[in-house]
Amino acid sequence: MMERNCRLERILHRLILAAFFLTLSTPLLARPRSAAPGPQVSPSAVATKKSPWQEDSVFTVPPKDLLLRAEGEHKADAFAHFVEGMSFEENGEMDKALAAYRKVLDVDPGRADLASRVAVLLTRQDDFPQAIDVLKDAIKANPSASEPLLQLAFIYAKYLRRTDQAIDYVNRAIALDPHNIDAYERLCEIALAAGDEKRALQSLDRAAATPNDDAVFWARLGKLYASIVFKPDRPPKPDETARVNEVFKKAADHAGDDPAVLKDVADYYASTQQVKEAIPLYLRLLELEPDDTNAREKLATGFVLTNQRDKAVEMLEEIIKEHPEKYQPYDLLAGLLDDAARALEREKKTEQAKAAFAKAAANYEQSLIINPSRASPYLHLAELLLGPLKENDRAVKVLDEARQHFPQTPEIVYYLAIAQREAKHFQEAVATFEEALHEAEAEGAEIANARFYFDYGAAAEQAGLYDKAADLFRKSIAVDPANAADAYNYLAYMWAEHNGHLDEAEQMIKLALQADPNNGAYIDTLGWLEFRQGKFDQALADLLRAAQKLTHDDPVVLEHIGDTCAKLDKSAQALDAWQKALNLDPKNKKLADKIDNAKTKMSKGEPPNANSIH
Repeated sequence: MMERNCRLERILHRLILAAFFLTLSTPLLARPRSAAPGPQVSPSAVATKKSPWQEDSVFTVPPKDLLLRAEGEHKADAFAHFVEGMSFEENGEMDKALAAYRKVLDVDPGRADLASRVAVLLTRQDDFPQAIDVLKDAIKANPSASEPLLQLAFIYAKYLRRTDQAIDYVNRAIALDPHNIDAYERLCEIALAAGDEKRALQSLDRAAATPNDDAVFWARLGKLYASIVFKPDRPPKPDETARVNEVFKKAADHAGDDPAVLKDVADYYASTQQVKEAIPLYLRLLELEPDDTNAREKLATGFVLTNQRDKAVEMLEEIIKEHPEKYQPYDLLAGLLDDAARALEREKKTEQAKAAFAKAAANYEQSLIINPSRASPYLHLAELLLGPLKENDRAVKVLDEARQHFPQTPEIVYYLAIAQREAKHFQEAVATFEEALHEAEAEGAEIANARFYFDYGAAAEQAGLYDKAADLFRKSIAVDPANAADAYNYLAYMWAEHNGHLDEAEQMIKLALQADPNNGAYIDTLGWLEFRQGKFDQALADLLRAAQKLTHDDPVVLEHIGDTCAKLDKSAQALDAWQKALNLDPKNKKLADKIDNAKTKMSKGEPPNANSIH
């Protein structure tokens, strides 16, 4: 459909230009004929006198009233060559197109627009002398046209490196039309190409000093200023921002009801973080074009940046109500609700936060129903499902679908593997991690970083593949040893948990604690390792220290404390710690059995540690 529309646009363009050439030739074809005396008639011809209405079709030579004057013939030929040239150009036959266009210019060298077009085609072929000749002929034939002058300036500056002559041509164009923003833009480009930013700004200052009521002129001038002043590597000075603001203010003041200019000015303010200035312009734009969804979305973003989130949500919900078929508002609203939910979470408003997270997820899902061709909403949705919503199986389903839409995207396979691990599909997760690794190698993607190997190692450990997990943790450490504390800790804890490789585990946990000595999880690993080594007193001291360092009670740490107390025959403390752990993890049957067994033994006068600690 798009290709068809483009073709229709090209045909329409050709018809418009063809119509222009017809205006050149038609007056010559239709010009009134002057009366002329008829030929002398011989007496013998009187009897066969022809009617005043002659039937032209029976004569081999057209009568004089249909003969074109020479100039008219040239114009008609020019028209034919012009249409022929356009056809050649559309088909990519540039040499033939040039030949046809040159024939048009032979008839009418003052056609500035066509001369400039021919010069562009010649320049692409590196035929600068011919391009210059064509443009100079156009200037001679049509001295009031500025376009050939600007084209000459471009050629002299970019290809011939003759800056002074280029500037001279631009100045001649400005003299012809001081309000021509194209000329000031060309002057600015020449200065920038020469590395002279100061001179480029001076050319824009020259334009700014020109009295002008044209809003488009000021909007384009503002964009030129902004392209120089606003750079990613350094913030603009306050006086520079003020100068650009002044230009865009003139654009807004003269814009009237021109939505294009209003949008340019509003977008400038929004992009430079001047959101308060952008909001009233977007509001004005929406008064003129209430169906401009893009302006509404930017206005909603402006409300967000000015902490007017309620207004932003309200506006996006209105957009969705009016345009439920557009996916962008769903994405924006989902992001807003996600942010709001996290704020509620920080305020300990758990239920409200969960409802907002669920609503955010629903909006991402709706966005994907409308347009499933984007990877980011799948990943955002999966993140919500794996994180605050704890719907791991649903996350697996979402990422499976994403993988179908993006079969050669290793990052999605990686996320799917994590989701499978969290959903306790450990064997599948290990296989999917391996697939992600192979796909990344095939695609040349770089996902095999330290975090990838850490996540893969955790999946292998949970699948019971302890040696494989150890290899993966060691790879994670090797890739980024400076940030390997979590990998050191996980490897140490795995060996301590399974009561093997305790010497290596001790080395690993020491390295983790060197990086973060106050980390409660790392201190718990140290205490549990000491428990396995039979150092129960030291283990209890470190486990109690771990519990203090953690920001919240952890059932695993409490269970470790209970186990160590039991080994030290501190029965009451052991039961108390285990009970607290069970309250936090009520589905832990192993822990419940441990408590029941301990109580039974204690009722018989036996110590609770007999055959009760794994």
